[in-house]
Amino acid sequence: MRWNWQLSDWTKFTFNETGLRDAEAHFLKGAGIVVGSMHHLDGAARQRIVVEVISQEMVDSSAIEGEILDRDSVQSSIARQLGFAADKRRSSPAEAGAAELMVDLYRRYAEPLTDQLLFDWHRMLMNGRRDLVDIGAWRTHADPMQIVSGALHAPRVHFEAPPSDRVPEEMARFITWFNESAPQGSAPMPAMARTAITHLWFETVHPFEDGNGRLGRAIAEKALAQSVEAPTLTALATTINRHRKAYYAQLHQASQTNQIDAWVSWFANIVLEAQARTIESIRFLIEKTRLLDRVRGRINARQEKALIRMMAEGPDGFVGGLSAGNYRTITDATSATATRDLAELVILGALERVGERRYARYHLTIGGRKGDGGVDG
Repeated sequence: MRWNWQLSDWTKFTFNETGLRDAEAHFLKGAGIVVGSMHHLDGAARQRIVVEVISQEMVDSSAIEGEILDRDSVQSSIARQLGFAADKRRSSPAEAGAAELMVDLYRRYAEPLTDQLLFDWHRMLMNGRRDLVDIGAWRTHADPMQIVSGALHAPRVHFEAPPSDRVPEEMARFITWFNESAPQGSAPMPAMARTAITHLWFETVHPFEDGNGRLGRAIAEKALAQSVEAPTLTALATTINRHRKAYYAQLHQASQTNQIDAWVSWFANIVLEAQARTIESIRFLIEKTRLLDRVRGRINARQEKALIRMMAEGPDGFVGGLSAGNYRTITDATSATATRDLAELVILGALERVGERRYARYHLTIGGRKGDGGVDG
C-alpha cells in the first residue's frame, strides 16, 4: 500500500471548497454565540467554564489514546496554573504535564507555530516519562513509525509515517504552511478547511516518538482559536472521543490519498458538534447558577448537596433521573427525610418528578421548564 506522503501530489490537498461554506458560516455564527454567552457569566463563573472545558478536553484527548487521567486532578492543576483559587490536590506527572500543555495552548493560541513551541508541548505532555529516547525533539529512531494492531506475530499495519530522517524537512514545510494559512498570514484559509488539514497533515508526519494524537488535536484547537481570535473553548477532543471508531476509520482512509473531501467534510461536522456541545455547557452553567441563586436560603444542606451532585453530571443530571435511593446515598438521609426533601425541591421548581412511588425519578428543571414556586412556566 502507498501512503499519502508517498504520492507525487503530497501536501497538495484537494477538496471541494464550496461544500464547506455552510459549515464555515455555521461555525462563525456559533463562535459569536460562545462569545455572547460568556458575557453572561461573572468572573468566577467564566473561570469555572474555562477550567471545566479545557480540563475535559485533555482528559478525553488522552482517553482516545488509551491513557486515563483523573479529571479532578487535571482540573485542579489547570486552575492552579491559571492562577484561580484551587485545592492542593496532588497531580501525577502525566496529569500535571497535560494541564500545563492545555494552559499554554489557552494562553498562547495567537502565537505563530514553531518547532520550539511543539518541543515545549511535547516535554510537557511526556512529563515523567523515562521510556522514550526523544523527548522535546523530533523522533530519530531508524525503525518505521507505524500504527499497528493485532497479534505480535501477525500485526496489522493501519498506517506508516515518513521515516525519521524526513521529519525535520516535513515539519518545516508544515509549520510554514500553518503560519501562512492563519487569519493574519500571507495566504489565509477558512477555519474549517485549515483545521481539518492541520490535523491530517500533522498526524501523517507523526513527528514525535509518542503523543502525536494529543498534540495533533491541540494544534487543531490552536487553529480554531486563531480563526475566531479568542482562546478556544471548542470541545474537540471530547467530541472525537465520542466518535473514536469513526475518527480512526476516517484518518485511515485519508492517509491513502490527497483528495480529502471525505475527511474535511467529516471533520467539519465534528467541529460543529464540538462547538454545539461547548455552547450547551456554557448555557448549562448559566442556568445552574441561576437555579442555585434562586433557591439559596430556601433549601437545606442536604438538598443543596444533592443538587450540586446532579449538576456535576451535566445538563441531564443522572441518566434516568435521581431516585429516592440515590438521594439517600448522597445525603445519608432517612427514607422519610428523603421523601420530604425531594417533595420540597419539586415545589420550589428545582426538580421535576416523573413517575410515582418507587418508580418516581427526579430531573433538574434547568432550561426553564419550571418557574419559581413550582408554577409551570
